[in-house]
This record gives sequence, structure tokens and C-alpha cells, in this order.
Amino acid sequence: MSARGRRRRGAAIALVTLASLLAFVAILGIWVDRQALNTENWTAASSKMLERPVVRNRVADYLVDELYANVDVAAQIRTALPPRAQPLAGPAAGALRNVVERTAREALARPRAQQAWEDANRNAHELLLDVLRGGGPVVSTHSGVVQLDLKTLLEELEARTGVGGRLAARLPEDAAQITVLRSDQLEAAQTTLRVLDALPIVSVVASLLLFGAALLVAPHRRRESVRGYGFGLVIAGVAALAAASLARDALIDSLVSTPSGEPAFREVWKLATALLEQVAVACIGYGAFLVVGAWLAGTTRLATTLRSAAAPYLREPSIAYAAFAVAAAAVVLWWAPTPALRNPLTALALVALAACGFEGLRRRTRREFPDADRHEFEARARARLQRGYRTVRDGATSGGTALGRKAAAAGRDIAERATPATTATPATPATPLTSRVEQLERLGALRSAGMLDDEEFRAEKARVLDSAPTSTPV
Repeated sequence: MSARGRRRRGAAIALVTLASLLAFVAILGIWVDRQALNTENWTAASSKMLERPVVRNRVADYLVDELYANVDVAAQIRTALPPRAQPLAGPAAGALRNVVERTAREALARPRAQQAWEDANRNAHELLLDVLRGGGPVVSTHSGVVQLDLKTLLEELEARTGVGGRLAARLPEDAAQITVLRSDQLEAAQTTLRVLDALPIVSVVASLLLFGAALLVAPHRRRESVRGYGFGLVIAGVAALAAASLARDALIDSLVSTPSGEPAFREVWKLATALLEQVAVACIGYGAFLVVGAWLAGTTRLATTLRSAAAPYLREPSIAYAAFAVAAAAVVLWWAPTPALRNPLTALALVALAACGFEGLRRRTRREFPDADRHEFEARARARLQRGYRTVRDGATSGGTALGRKAAAAGRDIAERATPATTATPATPATPLTSRVEQLERLGALRSAGMLDDEEFRAEKARVLDSAPTSTPV
């Protein structure tokens, strides 16, 4: 390889490496944009969280804690008891807590409570996005604080348990409210949002552009670039899944104070990162597709055989692209294994990229097998089917598999040994010569039909000629 060729190859490797790193960034960016910054997806994930018993129980425990923190349950019970039984108010309040917790868990499983939870998450997320995107009046109205307000759920719990009568009038403003964002965090959060808004598009486009640049820099090593980018996408997807797992463990260590809270956190994290897993797995699938495509265009014996078999059809654009269109429609409309294939614009872009790769493979095959003819190929295929049928029928076809050739040779030996016993008179001295001529003609016909390659034809021809009798001088 010349020095210039080495430089081009090195530049292509560097570009593919950078493209793969940007693919990893794109996976994380797409996840954040679609999950954390999309109100509908956020609300849907929150609803699924409350459907999980382990999460629902933790929310119920939090609501009961808030209820007992803002209502003096023992004092309410004490006012309802006669003077002599008032000392039992404290133990009765503790025993009542178990009943309230059980009732809270049952209440959160009902549609009304789940709708209140969904509304609270939707309102909080919309407010958060308004604040981060500069919704000035909203910031001033809420003092620059974004909160998840669960007071409606708390009032629902009071109505079902009877604990804390007239709770709405008794609860302070901050009861059952979870702070999401404070005013001193606003500027950093707004800057982060601006970066995250642009990150998915910029990283995806930049990754594809770098990959395209690698194909242009080293045109004679495009297959290597395609294979390298495919492996890069696979590694990026695996790395994203590994990063999600490491982040989950780190957050458990820093946020979960008791072992009892770990199952709920794991369930929440699983639902929150479901889209991340989908994007990472899709990236792995795209990478595997590129690797397989690069392999099909390679020099291995199996890949060359497959291209040779497909060459008669790939040479004809109408047939080739009709098959490609059917395959693309089946993948996009029927299977749609990735989120991108369920979006019309991204699906169209992916199909266009796949068509470019398909055209490259088609042109390579056409250059490699310029004489491939569909009609000749189909004729050979029919001849092979006929030959297989004859082999199954009588096992006497020449030029087949090793077992078929041995069976045919054995049949000929038996026929030759039986010829003297079945010959009525010795008046046919030209029969062996006639038999050899017929065998040679049959071998020539099999070779023309593609049933025998050159090596097999020469071997069978030598066997027939070697069996010729030696002439005796008269």
C-alpha cells in the first residue's frame, strides 16, 4: 500500500470512530428528548409506574406519611372518645395507620386516583417545560419553583379513610408537594435544555456525515468503512445499555436510603429507560445490518456463492428493485422492529440509505459476474431438479453427488457383467464402442446443461476411455 493509501485508510478509520462515538451520544440524546422532554411520553410512563404494585405501595406510604404529618390523628380520636378512654387515642391512631395504608394502596389502584396521578404529572411536566423555555409569567407566579402536586390524591385518601376531616382546609400549601426545580437551578436547567433540544438531530446528522466522509476519503475501502461503522453502531448500542445499568446502580446507592425502597426504584428506572433500551437495541440492529451487508459484498467463499446465485436477478433492475420494495414494505409496514421504522420520515430515510447500499451490492455483483443470464440460470435450475428427480427414481444419474456417482458406476458394472449372459449371439462386436460413444455423448450433454463441471467431466471421460478394450491384431 502506498503512503497516500495508508493516509486515506487512517483518515477513514478516524472518521468512522468519531461517527460511532456520535452514535452513542445520539442514543442518549434521543432518549432524553423523547422521554424527559416529551409531555405525552412522560405522562404515559408515569401512569405505567403507578400501575406497578411496588411503586403504588411506595406512593401510598408517602401519602400516609403526609397525612399523619399534617393532621393530628390522635387528637381527632381523643375528641371522639369519652374522658376515661382518651389515653387510648395514641395507640388507636397507630393501629388506624395500618388501616389507612391498606386503604391508600387500594385507592391508588382505582381509575379515579390513577387519573389524578396522571393529571398531576402532566401539569408538573408542562409547567417544567414552560419554565425551562422561558415562560416568564409562569416563573413569577410560582416563585420559580416547579412542583409535583399530589394534594388531590391526599384529599382522595382522606375521603376514603375519614381521617383528617375537612382536610382541604387544614392542609398547608406545601402538603404532598414534591419540588422538581428551584429558581436557583433555573439558569443551568435552561442551558441544559437548549443543548438537549438540539443534541439528537445534530449528533445523528453529524454521525452520518462523518460516515459518508469516510466512504469518500477511501473509495477503495468502502466495504471496510461500512463494516467498521456497523461494528461501531453495535458497540454504541451495547455501551448505552451498559451506561444505563451503571447509572441505575449509582443512583440506587445515592438516592435510595433503605433496602425497602430499592425494588420501587428499579421498577421506576426500568420504565423510565424503556425508550433508551429500544433506541440502543435499534442501533445494534442497524449495525448488524451493515456488518451483514459488508460481509455479503466480501470475498469469502459463501458470500461469493450467494452473489453468484443472485447475479442473474440482480443484473435486471426491475426484478432486483421489485424484490427490494417487497422486502422493505414487509419490514416497515408489517414488522417495524424499531421506533424509527414506525415514523414515516425516519423510515423513509432508512429505506433510502438501505437502497443505496443495495445498489452498491448490485453493481459489484454485475461487475463480478458479467455473463450471468437469468434464462440460462433457470434452465440449469430446471435441469438440476430433473436430475434430482431421476436420482431419486433410479439412482443412475451420472455427475451427481459422490453417492450418486458411486451408485451409477455400480449399476454400469452390473450391466456390463450381465451383458455376456444376455447376449444371444456373438454377432455384436461393436456394442462396447457404441456404449462408450453414448456415454460420452451423455456426459457432453450433462456438461452443457451445467450438471457437470469441467473437473467432473474430465474424470468421467477418462473413466469411460480407460474402460475401452485393447485391440488385438488379426
